[in-house]
Amino acid sequence: MPVDAPVTGVDDGSVADATRSLLSQFLTAIGSDADVAAVGLPPGGSLPSAFAVSDLAQASIGAAGAAVSGLVATSGRPPSVTVDRDLASAWFSWSLRPDGWEVPAAWDAVAGDYAGEDGWIKLHTNAPGHRAAALAVLGAPGERSAVAEAVTRWKVEDLEAAVVEAGGAAAALRPAGAWDLHPQGAAVAGEPLVHVERTSVDDRAPGHLDPERPLAGVRVLDLTRVLAGPVATRLLAGWGAEVLRVDPPGWEEPGVVPEVTLGKRCAHLDLTVERSLERFLGLLAGADVLVHGYRPGALDGLGLGPAVRDAARPGLVDVSLDAYGWTGPWAGRRGFDSLVQMSSGIAHAGMVAARSDRPVPLPVQALDHATGYLLAASALTGLTLRRQDGRGSRWRTSLAAMARRLVDTGIRTSIEGDGIDPSGPSPDAPVERTAWGDARRLPPPVVVERARLRWDLPAGPLGTAEPRWLGE
Repeated sequence: MPVDAPVTGVDDGSVADATRSLLSQFLTAIGSDADVAAVGLPPGGSLPSAFAVSDLAQASIGAAGAAVSGLVATSGRPPSVTVDRDLASAWFSWSLRPDGWEVPAAWDAVAGDYAGEDGWIKLHTNAPGHRAAALAVLGAPGERSAVAEAVTRWKVEDLEAAVVEAGGAAAALRPAGAWDLHPQGAAVAGEPLVHVERTSVDDRAPGHLDPERPLAGVRVLDLTRVLAGPVATRLLAGWGAEVLRVDPPGWEEPGVVPEVTLGKRCAHLDLTVERSLERFLGLLAGADVLVHGYRPGALDGLGLGPAVRDAARPGLVDVSLDAYGWTGPWAGRRGFDSLVQMSSGIAHAGMVAARSDRPVPLPVQALDHATGYLLAASALTGLTLRRQDGRGSRWRTSLAAMARRLVDTGIRTSIEGDGIDPSGPSPDAPVERTAWGDARRLPPPVVVERARLRWDLPAGPLGTAEPRWLGE
């Protein structure tokens, strides 16, 4: 939907240079030799923020477009890539336009920012277990006023530690400088944006590649939730991949599922049960790409460590993310985009720029979305490499690493933006007949010559498909 802000006269030339700089960083991170100048980045508006959020949107989507162009180039000339800046910004918010129905609220009633004894803290309570942990630590009922009163008695870093220790998710507000000095901030600063490792050899010959549907025949096993991973697999589905999302029984994300399940089938499996684990290994054996968002060591604990995954599917393109990075004391910490914004200085910088007395986050969940498109670019590059030499690969990144790149673009002293006004779905656009009602989508934000994005399945609820590949 349109996001408006006062016109501030942002220079198109400086915006393009900043966007290309980010695009160059993303392509370097995945080892791509794509020509940055060949990616079309036409000017447009900017989301109102203390950070270059629209630059991040256009650049990260451009990286995915360049990566699919590189894949197509293995069987012919590379197609051109163009990213619409306004649409890129809009897809970082919400692409779905329901017709006569509403998507459920994305946030639990208790979730949000609270003032403690010495600062601010965000409680992330969307998952029932995270909500229960926070309320147990606070000794408060699930009412916002009671939670707010209980938080005032805590120092925010003490409360953060207590909630995390109890199995919940929370983050105290920190300035960027404090994050730089924090052991976890320092660990993230020392990590590459994307870790890449080549793995086992796939002895199967690469299949035919259709430039108009470059991922046709590619199977993607999706073990991700909420936003970043699902954004990645949604994009892969748009270029023809068969995406099978697997969630534990009972898991629900009603506020985001209609947005991110486009093009996918969604199944349930309890990976703590031996029979389901065996079925999952069978699915993995037939997959080309695995995308997962488990914390470091979590898959190992289920008996699905890297060696097991390699043995189940030689040549696998294994792509993963976590919240706070892969090294340092918080490597295993639960986290989400909004929490990383609090920890890394983003919400504090927004507060200062807006001259507000409370945290001001980014206008969209930009860390999630940008990381999602980078994951998609990593998967596409992994498929390209496998077509070239038959070897699989492992890729991993984090929301905190993406936050670092955004902060490094510079912090503005005021909230700047010149408004975006993307074209909505045209009246004659295809109707997406979702399980909740008819809807339409915004036009795709990236156009790859010949390989136009299109999705063969509408968005649908979790757990409605059998855990099997089509044709099996």
